Amino acid sequence: MSFLGPERETLERLLPGLDKQLAEVPLLELETREGPGIEMFRKAGGPGLVIPTAYNGVGATAVEAVRATRALATRSPSVAIATTMHQFSVASLVALAKASSSFEWMLLDGVAVDGRLVASGFAEGRAGQGILSPTLTARRDGDVLRLSGAKRPCSLSRSMDLLTASVAIPEPDGSVKLGVAMIPAQSEGIRIEPFWSSWVLAGAQSDAVILDDVEVHPDLIVDLGTGLDGELDDLQTIGFVWFELLVTACYLGIAAGLVERVLLAGRGSVEDRARLATTIEGASLMLDGAASNLDAGDGSNDGLGRSLVVRFAVAEMVGTAVRGAVEALGGMAFVSSSEVAYLAAATHAIAFHPPSRHSVAGAMVEWFGGRPLVMS
Repeated sequence: MSFLGPERETLERLLPGLDKQLAEVPLLELETREGPGIEMFRKAGGPGLVIPTAYNGVGATAVEAVRATRALATRSPSVAIATTMHQFSVASLVALAKASSSFEWMLLDGVAVDGRLVASGFAEGRAGQGILSPTLTARRDGDVLRLSGAKRPCSLSRSMDLLTASVAIPEPDGSVKLGVAMIPAQSEGIRIEPFWSSWVLAGAQSDAVILDDVEVHPDLIVDLGTGLDGELDDLQTIGFVWFELLVTACYLGIAAGLVERVLLAGRGSVEDRARLATTIEGASLMLDGAASNLDAGDGSNDGLGRSLVVRFAVAEMVGTAVRGAVEALGGMAFVSSSEVAYLAAATHAIAFHPPSRHSVAGAMVEWFGGRPLVMS
């Protein structure tokens, strides 16, 4: 087994040619706002990665998805982060399609066949909100709904074909129902505004998406108020688990790319190199194990708890590996190119994705004590 061999083999098998194409483009070019990586991902069939083959997708398992994501991150952190938000959205739609009798399967088929990129307007585990907590408001206008709101930041903002978001739908009796809207990116009333000012991960296109009275036909909104037979909590939990595993895979892949540079350059002592590679491999095995549990149907509350354990444990290992890799590569590698500094800086963003360690500390302690994990 070669270092990063399973990851690169998985990516090549699922999306042939993509790894080679990304490797031929300089890292810092891929990381710019205009970088070609996202379109390479699209053309390689990436939009259909986690869509079942029954809907003309690639049909990747969770284990395959996290391995492919790690491989992507070694080539371009921005592409990995941006496309993770697509995969998270699509995986949530797959779970929704299994739980309802609506038209989600038609959308999934279109995403896979036409190579459409789906941006995430979901809450994505924000403290105090579930995945499906409303991020948009709606008003009725005859037979259509008009949606308003904003997502800041929103990865894939400039490449998306669809925006998927949760919405609060007003009813004639004054009540409010929960729905999921699939909004074409070219709809009148959608605009993109600059938001992401940092040069780190600029290629993920994480700007602001603003909706101002955007008309959406009811056929493009899935009503979650009926027809799910009480499975809404399960659906949100599965979405959380996918999000945590894929985001973790991104930053582990970035760290693995740095360690790969140490191994290829033969930097540091043999003990240093073995320790760094072991740290990355150990974290990868941990993440693959959690993904395997998801493949086996563990999208439960305890599965969510385990995904957070993996996320926070891997974050510690990423930090350790990155510090060791930068030290082993040495000062000349650091000052002669911006790539080492860039990759090291990018890994710090793992702490910024919700939920933060601080926000769920109490909930995790309660869960370790045998009570359900309640994120608030």
